[in-house]
Amino acid sequence: MRVLVTGANGFIGARVVAGLRDAGHEVVAAQRLAVAADTIACDFARDIAAETWKPRLAGIDVVVNCAGILRETGNNTFQHVHVDAPLALFRACAATGVRRVIQLSALGEAEDGEFIASKHRCDEALAVLDLDWLVLRPGLVYSAHGAYGGTLLLRALAALPAASVVPGDGTQRMRPIALEDLVAAIVAALAQPALRAQIVELVGPEALTLRDFLAAWRRWFGLNAQRTLATPRWLANAAVAIGEVSGRGPLCRVIANLLERGRIGGADALARTQALLGRAPTTLAQSLAQRPSDARDWLQARWYFSRPLLLVALAIVWIGSGVVGFSLAQAVAVAALPGWPPAFVRTAALLASFANILLGFAVLTGWATRWVLGLMLMMVSAYTLLIGIGAPLHWLDPFGGLLKNIAIIASIVVLLALETPRR
Repeated sequence: MRVLVTGANGFIGARVVAGLRDAGHEVVAAQRLAVAADTIACDFARDIAAETWKPRLAGIDVVVNCAGILRETGNNTFQHVHVDAPLALFRACAATGVRRVIQLSALGEAEDGEFIASKHRCDEALAVLDLDWLVLRPGLVYSAHGAYGGTLLLRALAALPAASVVPGDGTQRMRPIALEDLVAAIVAALAQPALRAQIVELVGPEALTLRDFLAAWRRWFGLNAQRTLATPRWLANAAVAIGEVSGRGPLCRVIANLLERGRIGGADALARTQALLGRAPTTLAQSLAQRPSDARDWLQARWYFSRPLLLVALAIVWIGSGVVGFSLAQAVAVAALPGWPPAFVRTAALLASFANILLGFAVLTGWATRWVLGLMLMMVSAYTLLIGIGAPLHWLDPFGGLLKNIAIIASIVVLLALETPRR
């Protein structure tokens, strides 16, 4: 079959594309950028009209919707991405004769927040369309072969040096399902045309507490699995608030809401998952045993919290130097560059101080991080060359004022090298 997969470059969508191709299906990947002949460009923040989707459905037999977001930014709202755009696609399916639609939703209740509520609004609207629809609602999805978003956050919490940190007391119950089983369920659903007009909760075979889940990952990393640290609610709320302000990453209210509530599905969820797969889903221990951790996993988990620590440190340095520059710009700048025109030096110092403060706050907000880091690198390199060549005696400063720039430059280079571009 020829299958259109939306959200095809996401953590789940990319694996779904690979799994469908392995099963012999021809896949058209719908994502933000069309990078190959078998991909098409789409934007769920804007493509909210059925007419936009109709030309994209030529020759398509099945649509699998894997698009989703964890946080809202600009036009990327839950209403647009989880409701308006998918429904426009589904209505286009009904109009063009594409009968089979599989909607990847999420396990939970509307009270868990707008993430779940918007997904379920779309499910309900899909159910009244004249289509052979199937809604799959997975619980917490994980994979030993990679992590992104909320699963990466949980890995990072498990891999902390002294102890894994659990939100609240860590007794929240869940039935995590392996990403590989989720992909297998979608492949199996395509082979069962009679499976239609149903909502299937996909869950793993074990009901684990969040403590148990993180302890398993801690063992996978080769760490002491018994060390866990409960997080007071006020501290967890503060961390979530900081994550919300940053505007990027999974440390946000959506993930907090999902982790605060048990997510084990209905009484028949496991039986229905087994029936769809034709076998028992994989346990967490089995999944982790199939693929031991390596240096890449360790680096990814540890970098998760190291990155914001470096960014905040840079922001403090830039904002602090900017404030000090405004108060001491004339005396310090002129003294640092003897022989240079004083008026030029004072003006340049004031402008540089303003730029430092602006870039420092830009780093804290997470706005265009790669561009901001690039500008920081240019500025600190220019400072170093200008002062190092114009007044070389500053290399001998006993407090290392100029020498410290080498460490700052190296930190920015590392951040730029490891910064993940937006997809």
